[in-house]
Amino acid sequence: MPQRRRPKKGSRAYGPRKRAQSQTPRLDSWPEISGAPKIQGFAGYKAGMTHAFIVDKRAKATTSGMEVQVPVTVLEVPPMKVAAVRFYENTIYGLKTAGEVWAQELDPLLDKRLNVPKSHDEASFAKYDGVDVDDVRVIAYTQPKMVKGVPKKVPDVMELRIGGGTIDERKEFAKSLLGKDVTINDFATEGTLIDVVAVTKGKGFQGVTKRWGVKLLSHKNSKHRRGIANLGPKRPGYVRSTVPGSGQMGYHQRTEFNKQLMKIGAEGSEITPKGGFLNYGDVVNTYVLVHGSVPGPTKRLVRLRDATRAPKTVNDVTDITYVSTSSKQGA
Repeated sequence: MPQRRRPKKGSRAYGPRKRAQSQTPRLDSWPEISGAPKIQGFAGYKAGMTHAFIVDKRAKATTSGMEVQVPVTVLEVPPMKVAAVRFYENTIYGLKTAGEVWAQELDPLLDKRLNVPKSHDEASFAKYDGVDVDDVRVIAYTQPKMVKGVPKKVPDVMELRIGGGTIDERKEFAKSLLGKDVTINDFATEGTLIDVVAVTKGKGFQGVTKRWGVKLLSHKNSKHRRGIANLGPKRPGYVRSTVPGSGQMGYHQRTEFNKQLMKIGAEGSEITPKGGFLNYGDVVNTYVLVHGSVPGPTKRLVRLRDATRAPKTVNDVTDITYVSTSSKQGA
């Protein structure tokens, strides 16, 4: 009788661990929200980390009502500019592009990132009034030329979903944004829970012990200790993907859920430590403080999105009593 085969079951977690295709993260899902239409994402650049003292508002915590020290990540978030509006329709194969309208005046540096289509006027929106549109999104790009700590000027382009309201309201809202700047305040407010997406720090080709954390072999082993003792059974006649092996480590796209925006500030000088952030320098634009750590090294592009797995209850806006601006230079 022939062998009975079946698809592999269970999660593969983060496998395969290979290099990210792009340093600009790609988002596959957006949460549904209620209320007035708004953009559901934003992007910034990682400046560094520091620490802050906050008043703990968790009701059941042992430190409730007390000052506690927490780590925070500083992201510099200059305004983003909306280059185009894109419409989607639902098909049996999923969402398909129904059309798009591009702004007339765009940053000349955008030509170095993509072939910018011919400009359209606002009358181009009229031909989509009778089309069955199921989703509305905008194509926006960052403005790294405004950032002092990032040594590049070519914008990073990404797609941001318009959520809330009806489809017609989303169309009108997207039309009002075309060719204009959007700020972090158009996306979120202080205390909001967000998802943070970025590409982690690359570590190159690493051995199996560092890459997977396997146990060292006995000191009596004849040849090596930092390897795999057994590559698997005789059959099947190949090494399965579940066996730890050496290879690429780091430079993977990762998402961290439910990170709280602790503060949105307009003056970067009030958050810049003495001597500037290590390998970054001074923050000169609008910034945000994110509770905890964020994937990626300094200067890495970080995308923000409305929380897709938000809990039922969210703590109130955090009272920040102190943010450290002491030198990070090791002096």
